[in-house]
Amino acid sequence: MAQSVLSSLTLGYRPLWNRQRRLAGVQLYLHEDPGATADMQHLLRILRELWSDQAPPLLLSPQSRQALCDLLAHAPQGSPWLEVRGDWLLQDEGIYELAQQARARGLMLVWGGPLDEVPGPDTARLFASSLLSLPPQGAEGVPNLPSAQLAQLAQHIEPQDPPQLSTRPLQLLDGQMYEGLKSLALARTCLDGHEAGAVAGWPVADTVQAFRLQPPQPARDNMLKLIQAIDKEQSMDVLERLLAEDPMLAYRFMLYTNSAALGLRRGVDSLRRGLVMLGLGTLQRWLADQLPHACTEQDLVPLRTQMVLRARLAEHLIEAGVGLDLQREMYLCALFSQLDLLLHEPLSTALRRMPLSDRIFDAVLARTGPYAGSLAMAVALESPDAAPIRQLREEHEWETEDLNRILLRMLCDLHPGMPASAR
Repeated sequence: MAQSVLSSLTLGYRPLWNRQRRLAGVQLYLHEDPGATADMQHLLRILRELWSDQAPPLLLSPQSRQALCDLLAHAPQGSPWLEVRGDWLLQDEGIYELAQQARARGLMLVWGGPLDEVPGPDTARLFASSLLSLPPQGAEGVPNLPSAQLAQLAQHIEPQDPPQLSTRPLQLLDGQMYEGLKSLALARTCLDGHEAGAVAGWPVADTVQAFRLQPPQPARDNMLKLIQAIDKEQSMDVLERLLAEDPMLAYRFMLYTNSAALGLRRGVDSLRRGLVMLGLGTLQRWLADQLPHACTEQDLVPLRTQMVLRARLAEHLIEAGVGLDLQREMYLCALFSQLDLLLHEPLSTALRRMPLSDRIFDAVLARTGPYAGSLAMAVALESPDAAPIRQLREEHEWETEDLNRILLRMLCDLHPGMPASAR
């Protein structure tokens, strides 16, 4: 049997966020493993088989020139969007010629590189969009200001179409994609002021800092979905899924079901058990009490959604054949692994308010135990760096193809435009 291309690649991913702070697509990093030559045509066939029309758009980012050349040479119209690094384009005339041929076939290309090195009009015509990185002073140097002040700040920035070489700092271009933004204010400027096609990744640290004085609350949209599902008498599986799509809602629910006010005889250590013991009437009344205080801040949606994506991936990474209860526990472990970002307090303090299993405490706080490997791998797969993925793959004896298929299945189950879709 011929070896699958997924045995020769190390894959990683990064979410792309739109103006509504919802999922606009997924960037998929393609690393050829040392000594391997990956069959890119085979990869495209696999993606066509896996990806549905409801799945988020894909941006392929090959990390080797050979992989890029193979995709440029063979990808047909309708293939995922393809990033072409600007420095490779300048250094290799062969890549430029292949890009011309690919564009003529109708392939959607994305120029990737620094904002101050964007190509001139002749080259720019080959690309449907750009994935632009900003200089360090630009990536971090915009303060957190109200939207009105941000608009005033951006008034001196004149977009150019088509892109042309410019040395002026922060001369942002309308309608393009941006990456590596460290400032929430700059992400707002790109998305709201310049109608960016997407922001790759999210400035998590600055978002946490910006909302540090705001009491953490579940998202209003998620609470309304759950209330509507109860009204429609949806199944317990649906209710559990909706509850698990907001880390703050799941956390508040666990605290409530274990509170002295309810007086339950045994500790509730899972969302499913809490739903069964609480009852739908009590749950609906509790949600109604929470709703007036719910969070409506859209800038927090990417952070919460990334926590859900990590949980979904970790849930699929634990050893095949484990029971459904352990899969749910792994999901909860990963979902709560970043609670400190939302609660603005030590993670150990937040977790010890709930009667969670020792397996969760060991994985999240000590990085040990049966869940530690899956949690670490779910984190590593969020990065363009292949080295940690390969190291964990070797330490925990994951088959390369199995790992890649798990990641692709998780990604193709998502839906664009939603904070977190049905599993």
